[in-house]
Amino acid sequence: MLEHVIWTQWDDLNVPSKFKRLSPATTPIESSDLSEITFYVPTYMGGRPALELTKKMPNLKILQMPNAGFDDALEFVRDGMTLCNGKSIHDDSTAELAVGLTIASLRGFPDFVRNQDKSSWVHVKNKSINDRKIGIIGFGSIGTTIAKMLSGFAVEIIPFTQSGRDKTTAISDLDKHLPTLDVVILILPLTAESKHLFNAKRLSLMKDGALLVNVARGPIVDTDALVKELNSGRITAAVDVTDPEPLPSDHPLWRAKGVLISPHVGGNTTAFEKRARKLIESQLNLLAEDKPLNNVIVAGN
Repeated sequence: MLEHVIWTQWDDLNVPSKFKRLSPATTPIESSDLSEITFYVPTYMGGRPALELTKKMPNLKILQMPNAGFDDALEFVRDGMTLCNGKSIHDDSTAELAVGLTIASLRGFPDFVRNQDKSSWVHVKNKSINDRKIGIIGFGSIGTTIAKMLSGFAVEIIPFTQSGRDKTTAISDLDKHLPTLDVVILILPLTAESKHLFNAKRLSLMKDGALLVNVARGPIVDTDALVKELNSGRITAAVDVTDPEPLPSDHPLWRAKGVLISPHVGGNTTAFEKRARKLIESQLNLLAEDKPLNNVIVAGN
């Protein structure tokens, strides 16, 4: 008897022989009977519709997210179900975007592109990433990867965690450090405590001329307060995530001063598939060997 029935977006995923593999080729997720699925990996970038499908999986035992963020999946976890996230899959891609957004904003890339569209040669002096004091708010696997990538520059890095563990600074001490930071990079999970962590008060504490980079979750920043602060010209921002998301075409954040917006593409690169497959195949091998899974967020029975 098969112990598990697996559904992922990959038709050729390596699955232990005692498990049954389902995929879009054999089981189109939108139109098939999903009742036998016990291990489900939502299609990457499938959003809420991909998670809603778990309601059609009465025998689902393990929900394996293909991304590090899991806040949107919690409401779909039923009694006895295990939730695992995709920690490590997006470390490199999200970290490189964080660094890229930082450099692009500091060096004025958006203006370069606008001027190129007008065939306009405008010589300017912009900020270097070097000699900056950079706070990384959230120092898990992605945060540490950002720090590693930044280590090649002449920068001072201040890592922040909730607990202040391993020689990091506690987020509870953030307010006294904000006025000293040239760049603030957000890469912490969205929780009840972190929602609107950067509200009007905290944004006002940022150093004049500082840059806020958000590659975490949109609601960690109070969008209305950010728009107001940006339009004052006091700080700038580069964001891969927004609240709301997708950002409506008439939203004032699009037209705010000094903002660079990317459409939540942090993990969606050519590096995704290789890393995602490796993690999920590893999880399935652990499952086949009756060993504990990695990246468990909610432990089922």
